[in-house]
Amino acid sequence: MNLPQSSHKSSIPIALTIAGSDSGGGAGIQADLKTFSALGAYGASVITALTAQNTQGVTGIHTPPASFVTAQMDAVFQDLDVDAVKLGMLANADVVRAVAAGLRQHKPRFVVLDTVMISKSGHALLQPDAVAALRDELLPLADLITPNLPEAAALLGVAAATDEQEMERQAQALRALGARNVLVKGGHLAGDLSPDWLVSAAGVERFTAPRIAAHNTHGTGCTLSAALAALRPRRNDWSDTVRDAKAYLNGALAASDALRIGKGIGPVHHFHAVWPKD
Repeated sequence: MNLPQSSHKSSIPIALTIAGSDSGGGAGIQADLKTFSALGAYGASVITALTAQNTQGVTGIHTPPASFVTAQMDAVFQDLDVDAVKLGMLANADVVRAVAAGLRQHKPRFVVLDTVMISKSGHALLQPDAVAALRDELLPLADLITPNLPEAAALLGVAAATDEQEMERQAQALRALGARNVLVKGGHLAGDLSPDWLVSAAGVERFTAPRIAAHNTHGTGCTLSAALAALRPRRNDWSDTVRDAKAYLNGALAASDALRIGKGIGPVHHFHAVWPKD
């Protein structure tokens, strides 16, 4: 049966995650799709790597050929009117270059680059030779990059920031490398607050929230970047988007210990506003 084709754009934003799969469901593609759904966006995916992973760590990684990553991107963009793209784990330099080529070809409106390099359990998720490719190929294509302190330091080849002044300086340095907007996340700093710095053409803005003492924090970076991609098409600018994405993540973190998932560091609660309802 040939179904009629709709020619009008959906009122629901379409967000595409290009990232690795977490078999435990807490991070990567799985966290991104949950976040998209929780925030009212339709989620599509391009899988760049398969991880054998659970709440206790990563035990294996399988990376598909870069040509298959390209095929997935082409299939999505040829059919779906994508509003925003979130980039996560990209595994190696060939995959980074394939993704960059796909973005140059298809030209999505918004691109959020989560510079994923190391898993929460300490497993390398980006090969060393891919760091330069990510910096040279993808930074200029991203509307917003979201490095944590170790990732910002690795991209710049310097020591990790130990205070907020250095966080801002490193964000400015990343903009100088070609990133249009930079959100440096300060979760690795000590203290009662968790500060993030947004540096853009509009200026510098500090976002902060009380540090949440949660045990289940798996997938926090993936969730924030996915929230940014899901929300940006419906917000005025990156400042509004960051504010609302952080509020969503804080809610997911605050409710995370209500989940009993796995024996290690469990995931944040992506659907905290929906279930459970007592």
